[in-house]
Amino acid sequence: MIAATGAKWVRMDFTWAHTEKVKGQYDFSAYDRLLAALDKYGMHAILILNYGNPLYADAGDKQPFTSRAGTAEFRAAFSAWAAAAVSHFSGRGCLWEIWNEPNYKMFWAPAPNSGEYVALAKAAAAAIRRVAPDEPLIGPASSTIDFKFLEDCFRGGLLEELSAVSVHPYRRTAPSTVAADYLRLRDLIAKYAPAGREIPIISSEWGCSSSWSGFDDQKQAEFLKRELSTNLAAGIPLSIWYDWRDDGVSADDPEHRFGLVRHDYHPGANPPYEAKPAYAAFQEVAARAGQGTP
Repeated sequence: MIAATGAKWVRMDFTWAHTEKVKGQYDFSAYDRLLAALDKYGMHAILILNYGNPLYADAGDKQPFTSRAGTAEFRAAFSAWAAAAVSHFSGRGCLWEIWNEPNYKMFWAPAPNSGEYVALAKAAAAAIRRVAPDEPLIGPASSTIDFKFLEDCFRGGLLEELSAVSVHPYRRTAPSTVAADYLRLRDLIAKYAPAGREIPIISSEWGCSSSWSGFDDQKQAEFLKRELSTNLAAGIPLSIWYDWRDDGVSADDPEHRFGLVRHDYHPGANPPYEAKPAYAAFQEVAARAGQGTP
């Protein structure tokens, strides 16, 4: 069903805690299966190297996945794991995103810290380059286009490590308002980019919930068309819609209603998920994009 929308990319957590459960032992078999499935449909993956690992957390830490990300031990262990992961899948056409929304306290506890993030990203990039020098790295996958956080990262040398800058341009205002933000971000990238390099912007997560106030399924579909068309017109080479499938069935929880399809899986049905209006909207935009028109 994803391939039938015309999508060529998916974005997926590549979770440290799920793939290193014994120190120094890595199990990437779940992602072997994922990429094999994508290969059948000629699709590619943005894989997010992200989050912490209880193996490297303080005993009793209530937020073990992110709270030690600023320590040298954490950086070394994360970098070793990241290098092993990227090396394992080298040459498979993946984009490797370093962390998810480090400017948001849910994903970087106890509070976002651009210096800590840049230190982690640079350490991971150095380890990856030693084993897979040609694999593309992107980041910082900021929640919204957070100009202060982004500039702090760029000033710290993050652009030296990246093939593209990824952002999550969420907003409830007209999607076209992002165009001015992209212009401002391009100027910021040009200010700090290494000499002679032009670094593109990727919209690696952006969507809207059909249960936001004032939204419904039809308005979600309309916003999807406007959002993706705006990105195409702005020259954004890759856009990821959030989300593929509703996370739940509650009509009152906005987090449950970002999908192109509804949550429930129907074994034996064809298709097994019920498509929302946004599904057909995605197909429409993808078809026009394939014809070279925004």
